[in-house]
Amino acid sequence: MPAAREDVRDFLRREPVPILVEVTGAAGSTPRDTDAWMLVSESSIFGTIGGGQLEYMAIDHARRAIRSGLAAEPMSVPLGPEIGQCCGGRVGLSFKALDRAVTETLIARNDREMAMRPHVYVFGAGHVGDALALALSLAPLRVVLVDTREEELVASTVPHIETCLTAMPEAVVRDAPPGSSFVILTHDHALDFLITAEALKREDAAYVGMIGSKTKRATFRNWLSREARRPELFERLVCPIGGTAVKDKRPPVIAALAAAEIMTAALRWAGNQVSRAQAISR
Repeated sequence: MPAAREDVRDFLRREPVPILVEVTGAAGSTPRDTDAWMLVSESSIFGTIGGGQLEYMAIDHARRAIRSGLAAEPMSVPLGPEIGQCCGGRVGLSFKALDRAVTETLIARNDREMAMRPHVYVFGAGHVGDALALALSLAPLRVVLVDTREEELVASTVPHIETCLTAMPEAVVRDAPPGSSFVILTHDHALDFLITAEALKREDAAYVGMIGSKTKRATFRNWLSREARRPELFERLVCPIGGTAVKDKRPPVIAALAAAEIMTAALRWAGNQVSRAQAISR
């Protein structure tokens, strides 16, 4: 299987004659909805339609078509005891050989989906920032690792991640698109406060979180009242990130807990925007 962060273009260059499998119908309880698709070649796959026996059946059906050179017929699969999946719904699948037109449409669709991903800005490429960027990079998010130190960004071990070297990280906050999430964990408390205050001014931010203890949280609250003169902004801050239920300060643990929190906020904001747009269009 390809890596989760592999670009569809790389897969198509390596596997030139795959079949596109799309979910065309999803009635009742199903693993994925009609936005799901995957590519199947003779030896590899890209994406997923939900896994389990349904996906194995789809892969086998597509590969038989590849080997025979014949078109693959659509499938309508009832889930449940019949195939050993307990979802209970019914899934419709289509199978398309990739000609030039289908390939161009698929790449354009993939690019649209990528462009719609919520932005998450991780400020600070230290141990926790690196671990957090890695955890978030597996999710359907656009993650940008920001730091004022070039050596830290160069040393980052996160593959396929955007980086931003800047002397003014607060400007990155101001230029971020609506619905962005901001996670602040730099090497300097004063810089943390500056970036966090700028992020809290963004009423369209999906999430603003700062790493820290109870003491740092209280110190920032006083600083926000004194320096920024905006004490009311404090209520929107998540600090510490990742919650307090697990008392573990190891970077990968903090990153895993915070990643779930950030992804929830980012995808909820994006979903709310889609709902508003649909309501307006009715």
